[in-house]
Amino acid sequence: MNEVVEQLCRRKSVRAFTEREIDETIVREILTAAVMAPTAGNQQLYTILRVTDPEKKRRLSESCDHQPFIAEGKLLLVFCADCLKWYEAFRDAGCEPRRPGEGDLLLAVDDALIAAQNAVVAAESYGIGSCYIGDIMENIETQREILGLPEYVFPAALLVFGYPTRQQLERRKPERADLRFIVHENAYHRLDADELRQMLGYKSAGAGYDAWIKAFCKRKYNSDFSREMTRSVRKALEPFGETSEP
Repeated sequence: MNEVVEQLCRRKSVRAFTEREIDETIVREILTAAVMAPTAGNQQLYTILRVTDPEKKRRLSESCDHQPFIAEGKLLLVFCADCLKWYEAFRDAGCEPRRPGEGDLLLAVDDALIAAQNAVVAAESYGIGSCYIGDIMENIETQREILGLPEYVFPAALLVFGYPTRQQLERRKPERADLRFIVHENAYHRLDADELRQMLGYKSAGAGYDAWIKAFCKRKYNSDFSREMTRSVRKALEPFGETSEP
């Protein structure tokens, strides 16, 4: 493996940071790397919010499933899928654009997440850890109020950055599923029950596959926060439901 691939393979989520601040020159490089990411039609269908206000950071740590470490991050970036700015530019130019639809939102989410990953890779190259916070998609009304988000702007991901503590550096990266279960050739291959157990069995760590997967389903997939995320996404989608009117 070359240096870049090795770095990508070593990278893991960091949730505990030292008191060391991130130099503004490096912050700018991280942001520059983000906006240089691939983007649909060179539209950059995202807006990056840098959250520096301590009270907003505290509120986000509560609204994002009560995770105190968020407020302790040295750099907080919210990557918003932004379908508003181009729509308003089209209207301003007299283009009579249709309203943004669900497809436009998904494309903007793609753009936002690609930019976010560029920021993660850039930060990692400086020894700066990061953690994706998908919970920013929950409690959409609260997130909109904290961040001043209008319709057609959706918080796709929150990233928390900081220099990792020694414990975080030494912590083992969670294992990933074998490539043969993740990469399919030419067409989708539906995994049967035995293949699913082979793919996920390593996660049970000796506790027994059936007991582990039932506990995981209860803790994650059927959890209150997962149901809230679905509710919030549906709420955020409401303005995108009608695309026929200008």
